[in-house]
Amino acid sequence: MKYKVNEIQISYREKISTLKSASMKNSEDVANLLFRNWDTANIGLRETFKILLLNNANKVKGISSLSIGGITGTMVDIRILFAIVLKTLSVGIILAHNHPSGKLQPSTADKELTFKIVKAAKLLDVKVLDHIIITPKKQYFSFADNGLL
Repeated sequence: MKYKVNEIQISYREKISTLKSASMKNSEDVANLLFRNWDTANIGLRETFKILLLNNANKVKGISSLSIGGITGTMVDIRILFAIVLKTLSVGIILAHNHPSGKLQPSTADKELTFKIVKAAKLLDVKVLDHIIITPKKQYFSFADNGLL
C-alpha cells in the first residue's frame, strides 16, 4: 500500500493478511514474526528500525520499515512513524529494530527513543505494546517483558 502525505510518499508492505494473522499475544510471537519477515542477509550488517501496525484485536495489519542505518545505529523520525500509523488507521504498534553486534541490551538512545514514542502515542490514543530488539543469532529483548515500557 502507498500513501502520500504532503509530497512524502509513505509505503508499507502488507506481507500478512489481517484476517489470517494471529493476534500478537506475547513477545515470543512478535519475535518469531519479525525473524520470519526480516532481511536475513542484512540483519548482521546494518541496523534497521521497523514498526508492526496492529488493529484493535492486536492482529498485524502490516510491517513498515522506517529506517536503515549503519553498523551501530539508525535514525528514526517519529513524525513519519506516526504519519504511517495514522494513515493506516492502526490503534496499536510494536517497535522493532536489530542489533547487528548481537548485543541484546538496549542502549541509552534506544530507551530515550522508546520513551519519546510512547509519550507521543498517548496523545494520539495509540498503544505502544512493546519494543523488540533482535539479533542475528535469533535472540530477542523485549522492553515490555523487562519492565521498560
